[in-house]
Amino acid sequence: MKTTKRNISLDKLEKVARLLKTISHPVRLEILEALEEYKTLDVSTIGENIETVVEQSMLSHHLIKMRDNGVLKSKKEGKHIFYSIAEPEILKIFDCMQNCNLG
Repeated sequence: MKTTKRNISLDKLEKVARLLKTISHPVRLEILEALEEYKTLDVSTIGENIETVVEQSMLSHHLIKMRDNGVLKSKKEGKHIFYSIAEPEILKIFDCMQNCNLG
């Protein structure tokens, strides 16, 4: 079997691994889906737009982790923090999941 060598730097591979680790939780994937649809949401509105019931403190934990790892960006307006996807290219992961035979 012939293999193709990919020219992906170690630095890039580490960034991709960190990204995949960050989003590798069903709630975090739901957050991405909600933000894909609505673009910018605050914590409580995100909670209303995902299927999984999550306490606001746990939802905030997920959002902060995603923000700190570059998946999301945030903007404070008054008492609310609004989240959006930092890099829209990340949404291609959903195409991959739909096209892969995951059972």
